[in-house]
Amino acid sequence: MKAMICRNWGAPEALTLAELPSRPLGQNEVRIRVHAAGINFADTLQVAGNYQVKPPLPFIPGLEVSGEISEIGPGLTRPYALGQRVIAFLRFGGGYADEVAVSANCVLPIHDGIDNITAAGFPAVYGTSFYALTHRGKLQPGETLLVLGAAGGVGLTAVEIGKLLGARVIAAAGGAEKCALTRDYGADHTIDYTRESIRDRVREITGGKGADVVYDPVGGDAFDQAIRAVNWEARMLVIGFAGGRIQQVPANLVLVKNIAVTGVVFGAQNERDPVFGGTFIAEMLRWHAAGKLRPRISKTFPLTEAPAALNALLSRKYPGKIVLTV
Repeated sequence: MKAMICRNWGAPEALTLAELPSRPLGQNEVRIRVHAAGINFADTLQVAGNYQVKPPLPFIPGLEVSGEISEIGPGLTRPYALGQRVIAFLRFGGGYADEVAVSANCVLPIHDGIDNITAAGFPAVYGTSFYALTHRGKLQPGETLLVLGAAGGVGLTAVEIGKLLGARVIAAAGGAEKCALTRDYGADHTIDYTRESIRDRVREITGGKGADVVYDPVGGDAFDQAIRAVNWEARMLVIGFAGGRIQQVPANLVLVKNIAVTGVVFGAQNERDPVFGGTFIAEMLRWHAAGKLRPRISKTFPLTEAPAALNALLSRKYPGKIVLTV
């Protein structure tokens, strides 16, 4: 098998192409011939050695793939067949390759109406946002949802899903073009944080009440502003720290408004119970099949250009998702 492998922690350029032996399949595993692999911010953290969980070196990055089943291992407990089109969500990577061996519990069938490139960029962002807003955030129709980093991979899906769940959506993004994109995906109001205060604008939009739910993949200064512009019993959903600084949560503010600060790690949830985690991705696939979702793939790169793809993600020039083709 061919794969982009990380032998040492570092910048995306640390990845190199390697020829590796195929791993034998274990119980209830399948081998997927990979057609495409999604790029995620967590991949950059893994390669740099800054992710919450460090995979042992050397390792293959890549948390999500699309492809077709090319081999079935012993004791298969799920109804998959050779040649079936599927996606897989991989907790510890392995997707930047032309094949991957994975537990069948982490695999989901895909419908004919979704192409391989779109499917590869689907599980992490749509699964995370649907899990965050429904299971962790308990977002209700009529509530106000503030999405930070709203034009990014997970942010744009949160805007889209939040609107479909009946919320009033405020999207905070960097620049007029990105704000316009979030409006196209359902945002009722936008905040250009390159020139506007998130705190002041949320208060203005909500008549001083503040947001009920905050979806935050950014952290740092964005979180600091957002927690000062929330409603009574607001829920702050901590998705990640793409802004680069891990914020300190002010306990006095949490206390005075009964705020809940809630962690969202969909990958870890999926590792603990992939069947349960898969229900969130499966529901999103049903929404896509019904024409409710519009995944945005901004750019593709061939597998061998994975370093360039990761740098493109870090540049923040491309809204939505970036995908590797195999």
